[in-house]
Amino acid sequence: MRFLSTEKLVRPLKGDFTPSLQAGPPAEILSIASRRSATAACLVNQSAEIARAGRAMAQRFHRRGKLIAFGSGPAASDAQHVTVEFLHPAIVGKRALPAVCLLADVASLTGAAEAEGWAEAFATPLRQIDRPVDIALALSSRREPENVRRALRVARDRGLLTVSLVGELDGPSAVVDHRIVAGSGDPLLAREIQATAYHVLWELVHVFLEQPAMLTRTEA
Repeated sequence: MRFLSTEKLVRPLKGDFTPSLQAGPPAEILSIASRRSATAACLVNQSAEIARAGRAMAQRFHRRGKLIAFGSGPAASDAQHVTVEFLHPAIVGKRALPAVCLLADVASLTGAAEAEGWAEAFATPLRQIDRPVDIALALSSRREPENVRRALRVARDRGLLTVSLVGELDGPSAVVDHRIVAGSGDPLLAREIQATAYHVLWELVHVFLEQPAMLTRTEA
């Protein structure tokens, strides 16, 4: 059996697939990079709000509260992701923190949707497990859908800390304690920025928990 050498395999491809370095990146790539830069700048401009949210979340954890995460559509995966981040810290020495994702209890979620409509799919199971000391973290890859808005309203009325990570604000939105906006209508870009945001929040929570005096200090 004869085998072709690597040189013989690669040589015919060079003329067809090797892009010219002088031509520069394709216009589509430049467009994506530009949009990513804009959303990243939007996140940086919200650094103070992110820090306040991280401190407020740490205060709730310090008081033995738990995180309740939820999101509709593609954001449901991010809600599950962030829950795992808090339950199973990837950095050695960081403490595990109580967290639950409403998407994990499919029976309660689908039962609520069947009995009361999809708009109540998060609000109903939230009422069953929440305490005033808890944190409600909502994720939306575009704008906040009705089921997310209703759950946030219920959470705020019941005394929970409310934090919303949203792709854009071009429609109805719930009143929350802290909102971080990705600044993009592209759900893929929004989710990328949100992944950065909730990992930063995770880091900040641990920074504040390791400095208990900062949790009781009055903000200037």
